[in-house]
Amino acid sequence: MTNNSTSGRNRVSNLIKILLIDDDSIYRLGFCTALESYPNLQVVAEVDTATAALEFLGRRTPEAVVNLVVLELLLDSSQANQLSSLQLCQQLKVQYPSLPVLLLAKQWQPRLLVRAKEAGADGYCPKGASVAILAEAMEQVASGNSYWQELSTLPSSSASYLRSPRWHIQLRHSGLGQIEQALELVEQKLQKPKLSNWDWLFWSGRRRELLAARWVVNQLLPSDILVVSPSPDNSSTAVTQNLPTLRTQSARQTTPLLPQSQSVENSPQQPQEEEGETAALVAPASRASLAPGQSVLFDATTEKLHSGVKNLSGVMLEIEILQAEKRRDLLYIVLRKFEEILDELRFSQVKLEQLPQKRSQILLDLWQISVIDFFGKYSTLSVDNSELEVVELLLGDALIIQNAILDKIPLVTELLAHLLFKTPLVIDNVPYQVETPEALARLEILLHNLVIQVANAVMQPLLNNFADLEIIKQSLYDRSLISSREIARFRNNLSWKYRQLKFLSEPQAIFESRYELLVLSDTGIKKTSIYAPRRRELEQLQGIQLAVTLAYELRDAISPRLRATVAWIGSGVVYILTQVIGKGIGLIVRGVIQGVGSSLQETRFGRNSERWK
Repeated sequence: MTNNSTSGRNRVSNLIKILLIDDDSIYRLGFCTALESYPNLQVVAEVDTATAALEFLGRRTPEAVVNLVVLELLLDSSQANQLSSLQLCQQLKVQYPSLPVLLLAKQWQPRLLVRAKEAGADGYCPKGASVAILAEAMEQVASGNSYWQELSTLPSSSASYLRSPRWHIQLRHSGLGQIEQALELVEQKLQKPKLSNWDWLFWSGRRRELLAARWVVNQLLPSDILVVSPSPDNSSTAVTQNLPTLRTQSARQTTPLLPQSQSVENSPQQPQEEEGETAALVAPASRASLAPGQSVLFDATTEKLHSGVKNLSGVMLEIEILQAEKRRDLLYIVLRKFEEILDELRFSQVKLEQLPQKRSQILLDLWQISVIDFFGKYSTLSVDNSELEVVELLLGDALIIQNAILDKIPLVTELLAHLLFKTPLVIDNVPYQVETPEALARLEILLHNLVIQVANAVMQPLLNNFADLEIIKQSLYDRSLISSREIARFRNNLSWKYRQLKFLSEPQAIFESRYELLVLSDTGIKKTSIYAPRRRELEQLQGIQLAVTLAYELRDAISPRLRATVAWIGSGVVYILTQVIGKGIGLIVRGVIQGVGSSLQETRFGRNSERWK
């Protein structure tokens, strides 16, 4: 294929064979009809799903040889095992690197265009453009150039993301705060063990109403507003060139230490603002190469983050000090960063046998990028008339965090091996293949625990270094834990938790061959346990931890015999009290009663005799 500098139909001299992927049959018909007047543009196939497109390209027949893929940006992916447009684009670039892809869309969405370019798309053109502009776009992309519809060809306006006004933010926070308080009350009611069926139905309905109300508030009062205003000049800056500027401006307007998940710089990480098709389209790159069941696993985890993140585990967690919305944002950031790391591992061609050696570094990288994303890479704090780099100080505790939390997260290697290499997952000494229900259920538990523990690790250095700073408390902390006394109590409880975990709970779990894991449920964060052989760890226990296991072993050895002895003695005492002493007392009482009865009869007989005289 030759590339010419001329525009129009002569831009590409050879015939361009096009594969059209669009779920709108009417548009496909109109597209093919419109291109009949362009002899150098030929639609060789038209499909409505990503699966059909991949099947067509995989035939390797002369009819399946195409020079250009024209793809609908908002392709329907709601059906089972169907990829979204960005996932399909990514997979096409992996399997067919030299095949250009042109995206079409009805609406101009800057966030999706950024994600589309990152996914490998070569160009974009709105569906409402004229046939001549559409033909020019296809010719440019097919010739090896990029084509992104310029702002000057759209309505004369410029778009930018701005932080909401103060009254808007206050109204939003007030409404969400009231909803969260009501949700906490409902969750407490639902946690009661002896709840009648009618009460459970009532409170479950109330919970659904509150969740729906929270969703409506997030839709009607978003934290970011897209402002469209008349452009002061007629600059023809391309969309892809203008978007980084908008993102940088928004980042500068973000308040220090405000989680960047609420800024345009990290717009893909906004679960409450990206709903429906849009949320599915901005999924990270790793989704395209995950098995369908594993992709559903990440989506299900995201949905559970929407349901509730209240701590119901009975164990103190670092993230418990955060506001509910910030807690959800942090967990969402960790989940997305883990997907990005999976993608990097996949493309770096890491071998299966290298995972155990790289495990610690992978978790450390996940923690570091989560800290940077949540707090902001360039966030600073004014302390004693000096400016402190927040992230730099927090990352300085990497060794402490790694030893205290990251290295103790269980079964990370097995999780990575299953997601990356599809190795069987061993559950109760039985191997389960990829996408089996048992494997997916265990994967969900391991993924939830990993995300929650890394989120705790993100918060721990903040509590160690800046726990009582006012700007931190006002922007991040829950209102019930904002006083200095409550913060001190919270930190002391965390300290005692780790001591108890180290000397009591962990040795017991090792001795009982199980792991205590934290999972996300429909109501909040709960604790569960799974079986796992831990013989090697048991043999390495020393000091107090070993003494604890010996105490449990001694109790297990003595307890049954002691209980049997106590039961035998108790039964003997019961026999003596009931059969010997009890019968003796019964005879005595019976004699007393008989004596009293005889006396009453004699007294009555005597009175009757005197009356007849």
